[in-house]
Amino acid sequence: MTDDANGNTTQVSPFTAGLRCRCPRCGKGPLYQGFLSLRDRCSLCGLDYRGADSGDGPAIFLIFILGFSVVPIVIAVEVLYQPAIWVHAIIGAALVLGGALLLLRPLKAFTIAIQFRNKASDSGTQSYD
Repeated sequence: MTDDANGNTTQVSPFTAGLRCRCPRCGKGPLYQGFLSLRDRCSLCGLDYRGADSGDGPAIFLIFILGFSVVPIVIAVEVLYQPAIWVHAIIGAALVLGGALLLLRPLKAFTIAIQFRNKASDSGTQSYD
């Protein structure tokens, strides 16, 4: 939650926090200290990230997203150009690897932001304070 100019508190959108890879509470502090390593806590608002665990959710979503987008592209290339198999291997690998590297961080951040908004934890619900 953040304070606006009038002193009112507003919730940070999980979509915004996820796309920007920012703290789900204040929307300003960085979420990661490495490529996929979470910080211990937000450097601005102090939110503790140690209880946040996105699990395999982002990877599963990524498999579906890339599967539904890369397979039609590879099929279209085959139908239109009929290239050698090594061309398919290069195109497919580049699309999957590039898509995974591009989308995994925001999907993980979005999952953590959704967990924060719903106060989810392994034991049901908890307060993140």
